Amino acid sequence: MSYTVATFYKFVSLPDFAQKQASLLAYCQNHQIKGTILLSQEGINGTIAGTSDDIEAVINYLCNDLRFADLEVKYSSAQQLPFERIKVRLKQEIVTLGMPEIDPSQQVGIYVNAKEWNQLISDNETIVIDTRNIYEVDIGSFQGAINPQTHSFREFPDYVRQNLDPKKHKKIAMFCTGGIRCEKATSFLLKEGFTEVYHLKGGILKYLEEVPPAESLWEGECFVFDERVAIKHQLEGGSYEMCLGCGYPISEEDKLSSEYEEGVSCPHCFASLNPEKLAKQREKQRQLHQKI
Repeated sequence: MSYTVATFYKFVSLPDFAQKQASLLAYCQNHQIKGTILLSQEGINGTIAGTSDDIEAVINYLCNDLRFADLEVKYSSAQQLPFERIKVRLKQEIVTLGMPEIDPSQQVGIYVNAKEWNQLISDNETIVIDTRNIYEVDIGSFQGAINPQTHSFREFPDYVRQNLDPKKHKKIAMFCTGGIRCEKATSFLLKEGFTEVYHLKGGILKYLEEVPPAESLWEGECFVFDERVAIKHQLEGGSYEMCLGCGYPISEEDKLSSEYEEGVSCPHCFASLNPEKLAKQREKQRQLHQKI
């Protein structure tokens, strides 16, 4: 059986966001939906999975609120449900930059659709920045893109202030998985005085869906925040698994390392695990196998 995965977000004023939590959770539960939806004063952000009919019902339910009437949704498929439960959470921000004063509903950069993106980033005057975290960038990115080496989106403002100058860097293009981080990133850059700021509409997911591999400037795979771990062109499942010890995506090559132990450690986290932590991880894995 194939399941539909829907990813969506919208920056919009939601002063009643807390009041929406219970009813939205109940509706998703009644339709056997799994995944996570974030609600905050600044909008909504979610990735959910279920049968195509149930996903359609939830999206229609959301769009009954006129503030979500133009909600843009990206769809993909999975052979197994990529989430174990449904969560509807209340947050300070739907994507955490740590700067509540940045409001993408007021100003954002220039949207560039997937089919026009190659031309923009192939321009020698364009500085292309991957706004995702380092473990995401490690498994795939666009040719020539800068990796800010951030471990969380909260670090992005510091990266910009230390490395970019609106007087020198005139043309900046940014991208992220689904587009949401770039909404805030472009809004932040405009506030910092940059004037020609672009971002990939629909994010990497839309690009991989629409641009044929033969024309693509994407290299590697795209990390996703569910049990699929990574996807490729046409949104097909990728080749990575996730280390249960640290959450880092791991390749088949990583699994050949002496530092890899299923469900316990991988080359990315082994050095940080002392004997006590290793024992704890092994016990968790033993208990998991007992349940199976």
